Amino acid sequence: MLRTLSASLFALVLALLAGCAGVDPAAYRSEAPPLVLERYFDGTIDGWGMFQDRSGQVKRRFVVTINARWNGDTGTLDEDFVWSDGERQKRVWTLRRVAPGRYVGTAADIVGEAVGVVEGNALNWRYTMALPVDGRVFHVDFDDWMFLVDDRVMLNRAAMSKFGVRLGEVTLSMARR
Repeated sequence: MLRTLSASLFALVLALLAGCAGVDPAAYRSEAPPLVLERYFDGTIDGWGMFQDRSGQVKRRFVVTINARWNGDTGTLDEDFVWSDGERQKRVWTLRRVAPGRYVGTAADIVGEAVGVVEGNALNWRYTMALPVDGRVFHVDFDDWMFLVDDRVMLNRAAMSKFGVRLGEVTLSMARR
């Protein structure tokens, strides 16, 4: 019985560790068009998105307007959200290029720094967000992927998790004006 329990526990740990492995951004290195953050996030971008819970049910939808600008290696993304329930939210990101294809980002509700890697047409952000829910604040991990479709359109999908357990997903379509 103890041997069976130990084997089951070992299998569970391996499954959890396998679930932590993600796609390496380098898999998109040869994809075009190449994403240049300083070019795409410069000007006004409109976005339409939704949050789905872990079962896939759409819980909230939103529209976002992003006013973006760069000064050298530092960019500002000023985001204004309007949610389907009427809530309005603002987030201001400060992005900084730290090496070719490597970025860090901060915002008021981001715990520490977001770490971003650009390869080909893709950007992968990893960060922890302080997310208010029903009067409490939870630190939620994001594995955030953006894919440039053409000069105007970018698709974004962010998986949300806590302690490695998937909580839901945010999907967003963006278009430059």
